[in-house]
Amino acid sequence: MIRSELREHTFKMLFQIEFNDAEDMPQHIRYYFESLEDAGDKDKEYIQEKYSGVISRIGEIDRMIGDASSGWKISRMNKVDLTILRLAVYEMCWDDDVPKGVAINEAVELAKKFGGDSSSSFVNGVLGKLARQES
Repeated sequence: MIRSELREHTFKMLFQIEFNDAEDMPQHIRYYFESLEDAGDKDKEYIQEKYSGVISRIGEIDRMIGDASSGWKISRMNKVDLTILRLAVYEMCWDDDVPKGVAINEAVELAKKFGGDSSSSFVNGVLGKLARQES
């Protein structure tokens, strides 16, 4: 699988945390992996590591998103947009294999594919502000 496909699968797994209890997530992840017919062990490991990385820093990531999204509370954000932002912020700040620009571009593409009409601009705006703050 190419990285954009792996990122999309990671996004889908992260999206599930909005609707499932934390203790149920290992079972959901197992079911999700069983449905990935074209994913090898390395692909699943990559997805799992990125998923775990985001989950382990979710409080910090949410604070960063909240600070960068003036006028928007995390609790009021569209769940798709929030999930995309969480993944992108993790990649921008803690994944040395993903350049910031790539993380932003990939997040915008996910927003175009899965979000609403204004999702891509919202995601781009929040991540752009965060990138400027981090520089």
